[in-house]
Amino acid sequence: MAIMTSLASFIITLLLAAAVCTHGEESVRDSNGNEVRLDEQYYIQPISTWSNGGGLAPLAGLNPFCEPRSITEALAGEAGVPVSIAYPPKFITSLQVVKTNISITIEFKSNDDCKDLSMFWQVYDARYVIEPPILTGGRPEKLNSRFKIEKVGEKDGTNIYKLTTSAGTVGGIPVLGAKPHRVLLLTNDVANIIYVKFIKINDVSSTSRVEKLGLRMIPFY
Repeated sequence: MAIMTSLASFIITLLLAAAVCTHGEESVRDSNGNEVRLDEQYYIQPISTWSNGGGLAPLAGLNPFCEPRSITEALAGEAGVPVSIAYPPKFITSLQVVKTNISITIEFKSNDDCKDLSMFWQVYDARYVIEPPILTGGRPEKLNSRFKIEKVGEKDGTNIYKLTTSAGTVGGIPVLGAKPHRVLLLTNDVANIIYVKFIKINDVSSTSRVEKLGLRMIPFY
């Protein structure tokens, strides 16, 4: 009887843990209302854009030493660079769709000249940086390359999300220059949070104008 009671308690504990883990999770949906899938590519489009108004892309410019790039808005009207979303390595799941509030990795699917530079997103790992930038060059097995998608509401029938990490929420600050743009970083300032939607690309073999120009549209500053 003691064994049965212990087993029942163990099962109840597992069920409660599962309920806690799945609480608040729902499928992330693209601008057409379809589930965002692991085997598809999407543009991430900020909703409240600054002066540029384009989708997200690696910061352009010459990069002779193949340093990780900042992530920024593309020019107005440009879709940006598509991304693929996956669950972290060793995360065992049968899910084929992306869920809110679960750790994911984000990778730009770009034709960068630096073949050895990872295009996975990462949070710059520096202990004393208050608002660390979001960069490429991440490693999916590392904790600083893990993000979550949180739903914040709807606008004109489209689900709106924000990107978060264990250390803060993804936002953007303006960088002035010949082509003013916002670059991504972690922020605790609500005014700087970037809200986004996901737009599925019609043809994964096609490239946006940003990619065709070799990501050179926005220079480094």
